[in-house]
Amino acid sequence: MRKTIITAALAAALAGCGGGQQPAQQSAGDASFEAKLQEQFLDAKPGSVIEIPAGHYALKRGLSLRTDGVTIKGAGMDKTVLSFKGQVVGPEGLLVNANDFTIENLAIEDTKGDALKINQGRNITIRGVRIEWTGGPKTTNGAYGLYPVKTQNVLVEDSVVIGASDAGIYVGQSNNIVVRNNRAEQNVAGIEIENSVNADVYGNTATKNTGGILVFNMPNLSQAGHATRVFGNKVFANDTENFAAKGAAVASVPAGSGVVVNSNDKVEIFDNDIADNQTANIIISSYFSTNYYNTRGVAADYNPYPKGIYIYGNRLKGGGDSPDGLKLKTLKTAVYGLGGHFPDVLWDGYVDTKSLVDGLPPPNDRICIHDVNGVLNADGPHDYKNPSTDIKPYQCDLPKLPAVVLDPAPKA
Repeated sequence: MRKTIITAALAAALAGCGGGQQPAQQSAGDASFEAKLQEQFLDAKPGSVIEIPAGHYALKRGLSLRTDGVTIKGAGMDKTVLSFKGQVVGPEGLLVNANDFTIENLAIEDTKGDALKINQGRNITIRGVRIEWTGGPKTTNGAYGLYPVKTQNVLVEDSVVIGASDAGIYVGQSNNIVVRNNRAEQNVAGIEIENSVNADVYGNTATKNTGGILVFNMPNLSQAGHATRVFGNKVFANDTENFAAKGAAVASVPAGSGVVVNSNDKVEIFDNDIADNQTANIIISSYFSTNYYNTRGVAADYNPYPKGIYIYGNRLKGGGDSPDGLKLKTLKTAVYGLGGHFPDVLWDGYVDTKSLVDGLPPPNDRICIHDVNGVLNADGPHDYKNPSTDIKPYQCDLPKLPAVVLDPAPKA
């Protein structure tokens, strides 16, 4: 295996002196690191390991990698920092179009657009990576932090994303996914699984986002999403005001949303600690409740309804006391009074009426809910005029989804 590294000589040059110590800060005018790193990416061969030593490096150009079988390693997410604060070229910090790709133990900060985008790759591992927009939540921040799209066999673990103006950790139009043991904070969407198949999202902490964990299914994309398990996560106090760009899909997510399922099928939510999300701890909704429905319409082959949603065994508390938006505030007051709060689960009430049998969806398409302090059917189809707190329609069970197995297993 060929091993490609940033040499000690380069590290010394970046520091501006010898002595073997890693640089603490790159000179703003020193382009040697950037040029050498670009060269490393261009010259990489299958099996190359690009090691980036500890330091804070200011980059002006986005990086790209198109070679299969490459590993990028830093000295730690708080030790090796690639800063794109002065970026003038390229929309992404790092764009990867490759298979068998691993990136670990470094940080990418303040990119102009998406931080790390991986497009159409197989066997992707993202481990111990920190993405951050250091100025706090702003609409001008990049949209996506960790952004694998149209990928297969994806692992995202032990990483941190802060400040994305769309989704911190986003996996879209992908298959066979594990997102585990990460922290998402002060993003619009903390973690989002969109139009993806077979995803396990567990062991994560999502807090101070607009919405904590989202499982979405959008029209006019390459595949429909289904079969996502959300379990063993901590999702609390996701009350940051929505700062997404106007027209973005997540711009319709209410501040104070814990776990949100929108138009997706076969979603299992269990064994999570979900608390103090001011709109609702769990929201189930359809495409018709989004802000983009009126502008995009519904494609003929698109299913806009959530189906086969199974919620059980979660630990829920607080939340629902200060919903976002006039309509939801009015609904909360009308049903529960000025001092009341929404129950643990808020459903917009849209259902595929063509599929109903005796007033209920087919058994595997039902919404089944256990172990909560209540469910509100908001009656979205009739503009919230006849909301219902009846829990009987949700007293059912669904087949449990199998665990996702990454094959081949990711490199340690």
